[in-house]
Order: sequence, then structure tokens, then C-alpha cells
Amino acid sequence: MWRMAIIYGVFSASNLITPSVVAIVGPQLSMFASGLFYSMYIAVFIQPFPWSFYTASVFIGIAAAVLWTAQGNCLTINSDEHTIGRNSGIFWALLQSSLFFGNLYIYFAWQGKTQISESDRRTVFIALTVISLVGTVLFFLIRKPDSENVLGEDESSDDQDLEVNESAQNNMTKAVDAFKKSLKLCVTKEMLLLSITTAYTGLELTFFSGVYGTCIGAVNKFGTEEKSLIGLSGIFIGIGEILGGSLFGLLSKNNRFGRNPVVLLGILVHFTAFYLIFLNMPADAPIAPVEGTDSSAYIKSSKEVAVFCSFLLGLGDSCFNTQLLSILGFLYSEDSAPAFAVFKFVQSICAAVAFFYSNYLLLHWQLLVMVIFGFFGTVSFFTVEWEAAATVARGSDYGSI
Repeated sequence: MWRMAIIYGVFSASNLITPSVVAIVGPQLSMFASGLFYSMYIAVFIQPFPWSFYTASVFIGIAAAVLWTAQGNCLTINSDEHTIGRNSGIFWALLQSSLFFGNLYIYFAWQGKTQISESDRRTVFIALTVISLVGTVLFFLIRKPDSENVLGEDESSDDQDLEVNESAQNNMTKAVDAFKKSLKLCVTKEMLLLSITTAYTGLELTFFSGVYGTCIGAVNKFGTEEKSLIGLSGIFIGIGEILGGSLFGLLSKNNRFGRNPVVLLGILVHFTAFYLIFLNMPADAPIAPVEGTDSSAYIKSSKEVAVFCSFLLGLGDSCFNTQLLSILGFLYSEDSAPAFAVFKFVQSICAAVAFFYSNYLLLHWQLLVMVIFGFFGTVSFFTVEWEAAATVARGSDYGSI
């Protein structure tokens, strides 16, 4: 958990400077360089050492911020107003499908095992390292938009040098302007309200991506299937994410009732999941030793309930994230880069805080923190959405957003 806290801490800080990096280097080279750091981070697990863990965690935090910024920029410049929705939906589905296929392998490969051998660990991380390197190389196959054509053949070398200098100055100006806009957006009413919702997504991201799998693997009463259940849990989180992303992302144009019903569904789904987890998991599961815990929950711990809660966590997360992306894109269409930089900054810093306290707090206290932030985050989102709906009602059809 300390490793993940470092990653998200560095990730949050790096979000403030990554737009400048992408503006100077370009999205394609930025993604390639970030992919190399991702591959290095995965390779560390083949033969892990404490010093390599923490060093790689710092680098992957920086690389993650650059990669997310570059991916967003690449997606935007290769899309237009007619294809951005489709391309974003494809990107979301591919992103979440990694949860499904990766954990599907873990479930079948580790089924019936109570301890993960060194050979099993090396096999998994060698395969992931190779896949990561192949994916990194494939970044160079991404097309460049037609507008990025090189200078005409009839231009003189002096004109080229002049345009290069002007381009460098423009990139620096854009980077500085984006940073200033990010600072200004941080203190606007809408962004402050949405930051509560964003903070909640950071907390629950940590819970379903790190804490909940740890809890499942620590329950000795699940028997010999406790380790393979971690993979099965990830599979159903992925199914929930993909289902939610498809329904609320790709079909968003047909939504006549706005974003609030989707967010309301998300918080109800999450509250249901939290209540079932509270009943089904021992309180000391997040902080149990390597040997696991034999403590009893309020009900007899059920593998079926544990996996069902995984699906609910993924579905609820997709409800919040798709609607946050939608409302940020609508409210800040002219300043989308600074807005999304603030969004990722708040989300990642809260994820880092959650990874830190997850090492010490019992399960019911962690659930209580999320319930409180979830409630106020939903109310704050409703407030911003109502104001956005009123603005649209005065100028355009809300259903077309």
C-alpha cells in the first residue's frame, strides 16, 4: 500500500506540469517514453528489491501523468465533433477490458493455490513486461493528423528556422497559460463543488483497485480459493466497468434526463456494495498479516456475495466517471486541458491519501469515509448539474449534450 501511495502522490503532483511536457515533446513520443517506464515498473516485480520498488514507484507516477495527458491529447487531435464520442467509447472499453482479461488469467492460473510461488510470479510479470513493450512500440503506428504536415518544400531554411523559434515560443506560452488557467479553475464555484465528487472517485478507486482484493485474499474462511478469488473479483469489476461505460458513455446522446440519474444510480449501487461488504468481510481484513485472518464477519462470509460486490463497485465507478468526464467537457469546453488536469490532480491525491490510511484503518472505518464523501459528492454534483441544465435550457436542447 505504501508503494501505491507513493505512485498516486507523485502522479498528482506531476499532473500540474505534464501539459507542458506533451506540448514540447508531442503526444506520440510522450506516450512512448511513458510506456518504457511502465515496462520498467512491471519488470521490477520479476526480481523485486525494496529500493527498486520505491524508485520505480516514483518514476511510474510521473510516467502515468504524462501518459494520461498524452493519450487525451492524441485522442482529441485524431477526432472531430462527429467521432469524439465513438473514439472515447472505444478507448474506455479497451481500458477497462484489461481488468477482465488480466484477472481472467489470474483466476484460472492461481485457482486452488493458497501461496503464490516465485515461479508463478515471475511467469506473470515476464509476460506482462513483454506485452507492455509490444504495446509501447505500437504507439508509433498511431496516425498523425493531416494538419500536422511538415513545412512545404518551397520554404527557405531561414523561414523554417523562424517558424521553429515561433513554434517553441508558442508551446511555452501555451504551457504557461494552461498552468495559470488550472490555478484559476481550482477556485471557481463549479470546480470546488465537483472536486468533492472527484475526491470520492479517488477514494473508491483505491478501495476497489487495491483494498478490496486484499480483503478477499485475507479471508481464510474462503478456503483454498481465496487467492483465485482475487482474480475473479477483478473480472467482475471489469465487467461492471465495461457495462457502465457502454451504457452511459456510448449511449449518452439518447439521455433525455441529464446526468443526475446516472450519478444517483452510481451512489445507490455503491452504498449497496458497501453495506454488503460491511456484512460479508471481517473488519481486520485490510490490515491482516500475510497469513490472513480467521475473524468472523457479521454474516457467514460468502464468495458469491464478495464477487457480486466487485461487480457493483465497477458499475458504480463507471457511473461517476462517465458523468464527471461529460460535465467537465460541457462546462469547460474552451479550457478542457486545465479542467481535466485539476480533475486528475484531485482524484490522484485522494487516491494516494486513501492508500496511506488503508494500511491502518479497519474496514468499517474505510467504508464510512467513502459513504460520507460519496453522499456529499453526489449532492455537490447535483448542484452543478442543475445549474448546467438551467444554462442549457436558456440556449440549447439539454438532451443533445
